[in-house]
Amino acid sequence: MAVSSLAAAAGENDGKLALTISVDGAIGPATARYVKDALTKAAERRAEVVVLRMNTPGGLATSMREIIADVLASRVPVIGYVAPSGAHAASAGTYILYATHIAAMAPGTNLGAATPVQIGGPLPGLPDATPDKSDKEKKDGKDEKPKTKDSMMAKATNDAVALIRSLAELRGRNADWAEKAVREAASLSANAALQEKVIDLIARDQDELLRQIDGRAVEIAGETRHLATRDAAREAMDAGWIVRFLRVITDPNIAFILMLVGIYGLIFELSSPGAVAPGVIGTICLLLGLYALNMLPINYAGLGLILLGITLLVIEAFNPTVVLGLGGIIAFVLGAVMLFEIEAPGYHLSWWTIGIAAAIFIGLILVVLGSLWRARKGPVRLGAQAMRGLSAEILDWSESEGHVFTQGERWQARGTETFKPGDVVEVANVVDLTLVVRRPVLTARKGGT
Repeated sequence: MAVSSLAAAAGENDGKLALTISVDGAIGPATARYVKDALTKAAERRAEVVVLRMNTPGGLATSMREIIADVLASRVPVIGYVAPSGAHAASAGTYILYATHIAAMAPGTNLGAATPVQIGGPLPGLPDATPDKSDKEKKDGKDEKPKTKDSMMAKATNDAVALIRSLAELRGRNADWAEKAVREAASLSANAALQEKVIDLIARDQDELLRQIDGRAVEIAGETRHLATRDAAREAMDAGWIVRFLRVITDPNIAFILMLVGIYGLIFELSSPGAVAPGVIGTICLLLGLYALNMLPINYAGLGLILLGITLLVIEAFNPTVVLGLGGIIAFVLGAVMLFEIEAPGYHLSWWTIGIAAAIFIGLILVVLGSLWRARKGPVRLGAQAMRGLSAEILDWSESEGHVFTQGERWQARGTETFKPGDVVEVANVVDLTLVVRRPVLTARKGGT
C-alpha cells in the first residue's frame, strides 16, 4: 500500500504519526478491504492515531460490520471525522462513526438516516393484513404503533438497533438518538449532533481536529491511552490498485456486465471452435463477474433465473421456436430484477443495464430469425434441386448419353437429343448421379422462331 506524505518527516522521527483513511462514496467490499489494510499498516508503523475521514451515503451491511469489527479490534485509536463541509455520514456511515474512539464532524455536515433498506417489502397502497383500529378508538386518542408488515424487515431493524445501541453504550454516546436514527431515519447537523452528545467535537479541518484531540484519553484493549497529536505528522493512506480494481468490479452493474460478456464469449467459442480469443476473454470475464457477485449479497434464485433465461435464448438461437425466446427474455429480466437482495446506496442494478442487456438478446434472436427466413426464401444451394437450370458443356456424346462439365466437375449425362463436344446445354434433372440435359430453353426458342 502506497503512502503519500502530507507533512515533514520531523514529526515521524518523534514517533508521532497521524494516518488518514478517506472513505468517499458507497461502502462495499473494497472499502472494507481498504480500511482493514490501512489499520494493519497503522499498527505496524505504531501510528498515534488513524483519522477515518468519511463522506458516504451508506452501503452494504456486511461491509459495514467488517469495518466496525476492525475498528473495535484496532490497536491504534480511530478518529471518525465527517468532512469536508457538505459531506455526510448517512446509513452505514453513522454506525461506523459510533464505533470510532472519538467522533468528530466538520461544520456544514450531517449524519443519520440509518434505517436498513431491503428489497421485497410490501408494495405501497396494498391493504393491511389486519384491520385498522376503529374510528372511535382513533378519536379517543388510543394510538398504537403500527404492526410491521414485513417480518424480515422487522428483524433487520431490530438487529440494527441492537448494534448501534451497543456501540453507543461502548463509546458513551447518545443511544436513544441512535435508535431513533434507525427506526425513524432521523438526521442531525454537526451542531445538533454535538448538543445531543452524538459526537465529541466539531473541527473545521484536520489540523484543528488533531489539536482538539491532543491529550484526550481513549481506551485501547482495556488500557487508557492519552493522545499526543498536536505535533503529529500527517500522512494519507492510498488505497492501492488492488482495492481500486476491486471497487470497480464489485459495482453490481459492472459485475453483471462481466458475467454476460463471459457467457457470450464462451458461446462464441463453442459455436466457432479455434477462435481462442472469445474463449479466453469470456472465461476471464466470467470468473471476475462470479467473484464479484460472490462478494455481494445476491439472491441465488435470481441468478438461477438469469442462467435459465440465457440457456433458453441460446437454444432459441440454434433451434428457433419463438416460445423459448420469449420465455428466456422473461426469465432473464425477472432474474436481473431479483438478483440483489438489498438496495443499498450505490449497490443496486440499474434498469438501463437490464434493458440494454435484454435488448441485445432480443437483437441477436431477431438476427438469427431473419437469417433463417432469408435462407428459406432464397434459392436452393444444395442437392439435386440446386443443379437444375445450371449450364454445362458437352465433353463427349454418343447417341443419347455422354459426359458434361459443370461446376468444376465432370458428370455423366444423358438426353433425348444429339449433341456434339463443345455444345452448351442446360441441366433439366438429376437421376442417380446422372444429369439429364437438354438444349437451353432460350436457344431452343430462338431456333424455333
